[in-house]
Amino acid sequence: MGRLEGKVALVSGAARGQGRSHALRLAEEGADIIAFDICEAIPENSYPPATEADLAETVRLVEALDRRIVAEKADVRDAAQVTALVDRGVAELGRLDVVSANAGIGGAFNRSEDIPDDEFMNMVNINLTGVWRTAKAAIPHLKAGGNGGAVILTSSDAGLFPYENISHYVSAKHGVIGLMRTLALELAPDMIRVNAICPTTVNTPMVNNEGTFKLFRPDVENPTVDDFKQAATTMNALPIPWVEAVDISNALVFLASDEARYITGVALPVDAGAAIK
Repeated sequence: MGRLEGKVALVSGAARGQGRSHALRLAEEGADIIAFDICEAIPENSYPPATEADLAETVRLVEALDRRIVAEKADVRDAAQVTALVDRGVAELGRLDVVSANAGIGGAFNRSEDIPDDEFMNMVNINLTGVWRTAKAAIPHLKAGGNGGAVILTSSDAGLFPYENISHYVSAKHGVIGLMRTLALELAPDMIRVNAICPTTVNTPMVNNEGTFKLFRPDVENPTVDDFKQAATTMNALPIPWVEAVDISNALVFLASDEARYITGVALPVDAGAAIK
């Protein structure tokens, strides 16, 4: 405990799922939190959106850990919203040390030639350009602090190798890896480290929904979570269907901490061995 004592961390997509888990683990290690989430539906998503009540619960849970938090609605597609939130959070909490650019969507599933143009562009705008906007808003504050820092971008195993029927998602997540490597070089002189985490299937609302079940089990008319588990387990080397959000958060805390002080430019799979199958 206390590996991030006295530091401030920014987390996007913090209302639930991996984002909430990241905010809580960072807070458990002593960090104060700047958090945001769109808290609105994305039309092409196959699962219900996070809500303002979800974000309020993240706030409650962080404050229960006796940490400060600045949180509000903001959309990673809107640079002005993201920049204003980051600026306000830093003004209130005094500094910025860690960035978790985590916000993203799963989208709908289709063959590449059948993906509507606006859906492809919206996926890239959220899952890649939104990551860049989050980093862009944070970098001036990281540099101004003069203490170095850690930026962790959420990619995916889909950023390392392809999957059928989600070419827009795969393209965006591959792009996150390229962005991470470029930022790592650009920010190294300021001792700001930049890495990416590449999860396998994670047990969150983005994955545990009917749309994902059908993607993994097109052979079943109305697939259940148990049908999905069977298919998901075949993806991983370890005999499990998914990892938990806290497993990703634990890796993020490590990368944010001084234990990883010389690790930069790395795409770290947290994937039960999926990348080696």
